[in-house]
Amino acid sequence: MEPYRFHPGHTPLLVSMPHVGTHVPEALARRMTKAALDVPDTDWNVDRLYDFLGADGASVLVATHSRYVIDLNRPPDNRPLYPGASNTELCPLTLFDDSPIYVERGEPDAMEVALRLDRYWRPYHHRLAETLAAVREKFGVALLFDAHSIRSRVKRFFDGRLPDLNLGTADGRSAAADLTGRLVEIAAEAEGYSTILNGRFKGGYTTRHYGKPANGVHAIQLELAQSTYMDEDPPFGFRDDLAASLRPTLRAMIGAMTDWAARQPG
Repeated sequence: MEPYRFHPGHTPLLVSMPHVGTHVPEALARRMTKAALDVPDTDWNVDRLYDFLGADGASVLVATHSRYVIDLNRPPDNRPLYPGASNTELCPLTLFDDSPIYVERGEPDAMEVALRLDRYWRPYHHRLAETLAAVREKFGVALLFDAHSIRSRVKRFFDGRLPDLNLGTADGRSAAADLTGRLVEIAAEAEGYSTILNGRFKGGYTTRHYGKPANGVHAIQLELAQSTYMDEDPPFGFRDDLAASLRPTLRAMIGAMTDWAARQPG
């Protein structure tokens, strides 16, 4: 199986979904715990939630493999994203509840991690970087929207319940302030949803690495509380009723990004 699916668009916006994949190669699955084989920490149904992207002209990059194979939103050198906090690794060893992913003596060694980098991580990021470069060349500006979701309560990472809409711009470094401000306005105007900018989730490797406003590339991450569009317990069912309420806000954000890009000098 290829490490990603790519759908080219015709606007300056690329939407990345690095944690939506669920595939685990058979040889690896034999070394994983039963709990891990259920891939519970997936960004479940994010691709289904954003099913309007093609019609709206965005390019879309979707991971096919589970984050347990390799985390596409972590630095290739495995540096922690949030020093001093609990972090998951480039090739994670534990579930979000701190239980093991691998059976005894099943964890990958350095050589295996390097092989996974070459087989899965590098192709995904090559396509991402290549697309952003082509978009910037064509439009004079490139926009990256990194789409994520997580359970609304994960004691390991944050206290209590997560806000519904968590926007991240690496504390303002990865996107222009007026673009960010417009998305914050849209989120704040969404009735029935809580929102925060650069709270617990400030953007992962993708947002921080590619978002370089001075070079015409603006990156924003949106981490959704999964309770806004799905059942958070197995079998992680998609909720059409909840999604129908949330999609107008998501679509407004996507539209605001492309409208903003159209106003920038070419």
